Parts: sequence; C-alpha cells; structure tokens
Amino acid sequence: MISTFKKVSLSILLALLPFFAFAQQTESTPTINTGDTAWVLIATALVMLMTPAGLALFYGGLSHSKNTLNTVGMSYVSFCVASVAWVIVGYSLAFSEGNGLIGYLDNIFLENININEIADGTSIPKLLFVVFQGTFAAIAVAIVSGSVVERVKFSFWLVFSFLWILIVYSPITHWVWGGGFLSNSGELDFAGGTVIHINAGVAGLVLALLLGKRKDFGKSTEMPISLTLTVIGSALLWFGWFGFNAGSALGANGTAANALLVTNVAASIGGLSWIAIEWINKKKPSLLGVASGAVSGLVGITPACGYVSVSGALAIGLISGIIGYYGVIKLKKILNYDDTLDAFGIHGLVGIWGSLAAGIFANPAINADAVGALYGNFQQLGVQLLAVLVVIAYSAIATTIVYFVSSFFTKGARVDETMEKTGLDEAYHGERGFNIQ
Repeated sequence: MISTFKKVSLSILLALLPFFAFAQQTESTPTINTGDTAWVLIATALVMLMTPAGLALFYGGLSHSKNTLNTVGMSYVSFCVASVAWVIVGYSLAFSEGNGLIGYLDNIFLENININEIADGTSIPKLLFVVFQGTFAAIAVAIVSGSVVERVKFSFWLVFSFLWILIVYSPITHWVWGGGFLSNSGELDFAGGTVIHINAGVAGLVLALLLGKRKDFGKSTEMPISLTLTVIGSALLWFGWFGFNAGSALGANGTAANALLVTNVAASIGGLSWIAIEWINKKKPSLLGVASGAVSGLVGITPACGYVSVSGALAIGLISGIIGYYGVIKLKKILNYDDTLDAFGIHGLVGIWGSLAAGIFANPAINADAVGALYGNFQQLGVQLLAVLVVIAYSAIATTIVYFVSSFFTKGARVDETMEKTGLDEAYHGERGFNIQ
C-alpha cells in the first residue's frame, strides 16, 4: 500500500517538474508586457507631435510674417535630421555600453539589436526605447532653433543639427541616463531637465551671441504674425508633454500616472502665475503670457515629475512661471541679447530651477529612491547643482565648437543683410507662410 502511494506520488512529481521549471524560467526571464508597450508606443507618438507640430506652431506664430515658414521649417527639419542622426550613431553614443563619459559604437545603425530584445530594466522592446528617446533628441535641437531664427542659414542649421546631436546631446544623455558619471552620482532627472532644457537653452544662448543680433533688433514695430497659432502650439506641446513625462516611466504604472498628474498641475499653475505678474505690471493679462507660463511650468516639472507629489508640483510650477516671466521680460532687456523666441529665458533658466527643485521636493512617498532636501537629504541638492553646472559648461563649450565647424562647411552661419531684410520665406525658400496681399 505504502509502496503504491510512493510510486503514485513520484509519478505526479515528475509530471509537474516541467511546470515548475517553466514557472522559474518565466520569473527570471524578462518578457514584453503588452500594456507597457502600448503605452510607450502612444507616448512616443505624443512626443513626436511636439516638434513638427507643437513647437513649430508655437515658434512660428511668434515670428514676423516674412519669416514664419522658415521658423516652422526649422522645427520640422530638426525632427528629420535628429531622427536620422539618432539611429546612425546618436543612440549608440548615448545608450550602448561604454565608460562614464560616452557610449561605444556597438549599436551604430542599430546593429546588434534584436527585434525581440527588451530594453534593460523595462518590459518594452528595445527598438521602442530607441525611437522614444529619438523623439527627445529631436525636440532638444528644435528648441535651440528658437534662439536664432530670422537670421540663420538653413544650410548651416542642417549641418549644425546633425553634429549637435552627436557631439553635445548624445554625450550628456549618456552621462545622465546611459550609465554615465552623473547618473552614478545620483542625479535626479526623470524626463530631461539637464539633458534637454538646460542643454538646449544654453546652446541657444551661445548661438545667439555668436550670430549677433538681428539688424532690426529693438527697432522693428512689427508684431508676431499670429498669437492664435502660438496658443494652439502651446496646447499641442502641453498635450505631447504627457507622453514626454509620463512616458518616461517606460510602463503603464503608478509612476506614469503621477507624472501625468503633476505635469498637468505644474503647467496650469505656471500659466496662472505668469499672467498674475503680467496683470499686476501691465494691467492686462495676455494669452501669450498664459501660454508662455504653461510652457514654463512644463519645463520646470520635467526633471522632477517622477519624484514629487502634487504639493511639490504646485510649488515648482508657480515659481517656474515667475522665473520664465522675468527671464523673458526683464533679464533679456538688462543683458541686451537677441534670443529671438526666448529659448534660454524659458528652457534654460526654468530648466535650471526645475533640476534644482527635483533635489528639493523629491518625495520618498512617491519614489523611495529619490529623497530631496525637504525630506532631510540636503546632499541631493548639491548633486543637482553639480549636474547643472557640468551641463552648462559642456553645452556652452561643445556648442561653440559645433558652431565653428558647421560654419566652415556652409561658409558662414548667417544670411546676408539683403536676405534678412527681405525675409527668409521668400529669399531663402521662395515661398510664403501666409499669402497676404
């Protein structure tokens, strides 16, 4: 009887062994999660919308009528150039295995990436991670264009964009997100405060100083061509920013939900704080002000969105609107530089605040691995400050080098005085943004 029981038990155990083995393999082997993948696919499309549509309209509406199409085209072509540069070598420099400073060339032309390979630490395909990050590279260089529109050669911009992605953007991305020395130091940058906004804002200021002022800077009485387009562009940016920030969770989870929530809160309070100051100073609230304030709030919350609660987002967004206003309205006049569409005033200055704010407001109840000064970890603020200073210095120096190299290939970076006076839409492209009779 006992012998028969043992035989039956042994037979059942042997029959179940494959199931135990399968369970163990499933637990230890990462697999693609369809829900996470679907969300990041959508987020990627949202971020793509930000550059050739959202930013193009936001910038285009602010330009003069004779340069509107050229301004829109700068954002549009930035997406094209960055997408190509990214898959050729940019991704490899940023995210392939390397040292603390740069990734190696293991993944040029996306070589050695299998179609079913999963991105490290995620449950999404690596190829999806590649294209998601590529949309970030595109909007970064497109932001830079806002500082120099209405006076820069289109040919120069094509060369500059390609080289800037490889020499400036990709190394900084590796430092922060690709296993480089800033990520190893513990810097908090959930969705691109240092990588994108400080980097692009500083690069824009450097280009503006190197190119010099527009001929009619401070003299022209011509108004922006369409504030309606600018407000619509800001709304599209806001919409796309949900993919930008919440998509950076790389999964459909609580972190993504929190990032989306605080992104919306910061943008809203940023828009309100800007027009409040404007209302006090100018006695009239403008729609351009609320749109600019909302974008300022979005910039400010970007590095912190995966780490802060709603109360932190309210503080970050409120101060972002104030900094954006004074950067654009006051500082620009005091220092007398020609940052055409205020890439430095909004992205650079507010990006610095947002990166530091992540070190202040990071809440361990939101993310246990991120503890800010407000919760007892004052060292985090020092880590954030060091990262900000490093990115400012490198972006300024490397952008200067890329400027002169690009100028060599295009025989200068600036259009001649006649083209500038005529307007780049007709003089350069032979087209008009608006067929106004």
